Amino acid sequence: MSGLFFSFEPIPNTMLLMLTMMTASQFFFYLLLLVLGLDVLAGLGIGTLFFLKSSGDRRSNACYGLLLIVFGLTLLHNICIMSGVFERWPQLYFLPIYYTLAFPPLLFWYVKLGLYPNYVLRWSDIKHFLLPAGQLLFFMLLFFMPVEFKSHYGRRFYNPFFGAFEQLIYLSTFFAYLYFAARYVRQKRRHVPDRQALKQVFYMRTLVRVLFVLFCIHIVLVITDFVSFELLNINLRSVKPYAALGALSFAALLLWLCIYGFQVLLWGRRIFGKT
Repeated sequence: MSGLFFSFEPIPNTMLLMLTMMTASQFFFYLLLLVLGLDVLAGLGIGTLFFLKSSGDRRSNACYGLLLIVFGLTLLHNICIMSGVFERWPQLYFLPIYYTLAFPPLLFWYVKLGLYPNYVLRWSDIKHFLLPAGQLLFFMLLFFMPVEFKSHYGRRFYNPFFGAFEQLIYLSTFFAYLYFAARYVRQKRRHVPDRQALKQVFYMRTLVRVLFVLFCIHIVLVITDFVSFELLNINLRSVKPYAALGALSFAALLLWLCIYGFQVLLWGRRIFGKT
């Protein structure tokens, strides 16, 4: 009899075979990439929704949406390094998806404009975004350079946009802007006009406090990487367990920003007002 059920021949389960052949380290590596990838998608998705958000100050919403997007793109940059994308496709070196210097001012202006929506931006405020603009321009210029040139242009100590000096600027400005954001929260709390404003202050304060704790954990790994690379000539980013911890500490920052942003999107109109 040659019916459908009798003519069927078993096909080897290739996915099961791949999982069987996969070592434990490979499994955890791909699991890590999956977790980081989902974090990137969450950041990009929620960040985009903030540009469509009607409640709250539109400038503040734009700052937070852009913060989530640049955070997600920078995490994508780290994924590309870990997975060897830049090594396999050297033409992608310096793909402009690395925006560490944009995090501090975007976070600060989200808090300031959210708490004080009547603030009028001045031309002098553009100074806060000179370094992020310089970093974007640097990556765009190098990205279009020949592979022979940019493949040898790695982490440079005095490079303010991609290197040890850039990391120093990133860490110091993040703490500085976080401090000033916290000051605005405390100042607003002393002069809370109504109950709705009190809820907003509570949310902003929680955002800043949790970010401070997570960033302290992240900075320990960054400083360890700096000391080992610059003083001991050891690239810890090539050590898989350390690279995984560093990526997870950075991803934890983005995850918290996404959790906060998702809550604001859900009931932001109740907390941050209609306009």
